[in-house]
Amino acid sequence: MQESHRIQKLFTDGYNGDPWLDVTLMASLNSLTSVQAAKRILPNCNTIWEITNHIICWRENVLKRVQGEVIQTPSHNYIIPINDTSETAWQQTLLNLKVSQEKWIEYLKNFEEVNFKKEYPINKMTYYEHIHGILHHDAYHLGQIVLLAKLSKTNS
Repeated sequence: MQESHRIQKLFTDGYNGDPWLDVTLMASLNSLTSVQAAKRILPNCNTIWEITNHIICWRENVLKRVQGEVIQTPSHNYIIPINDTSETAWQQTLLNLKVSQEKWIEYLKNFEEVNFKKEYPINKMTYYEHIHGILHHDAYHLGQIVLLAKLSKTNS
């Protein structure tokens, strides 16, 4: 199996498959209402919804990087307050995550392995490091989401 196919499987498993860590983004997020996702469980901490948008934006950022675009990361690091906390807006956020997943899978299906060695000019990290970095980023924030969801349900 090619490395790009193994990475594609990691993306698929972490999103809504059967990952080693036994939880997925979609299983964790689909069980939440917009009220739960928007609730600030702990002071000075992000909401699940803010974290989800952060994940989506970073997935898009890194995908653009490995497609050759040089972009500036905003100072807010993609942590933006949620203004519309309706159920419709939450479902749109979940759809945006799905679209980001589909874009990554499509990219990896056509990925030429020689490109793993390419470097992003800003930080000199390889595309391989960026791709694995976004997988780690997803897993890191998935842990936060799971914890905040548990706290949300016990504090309801």
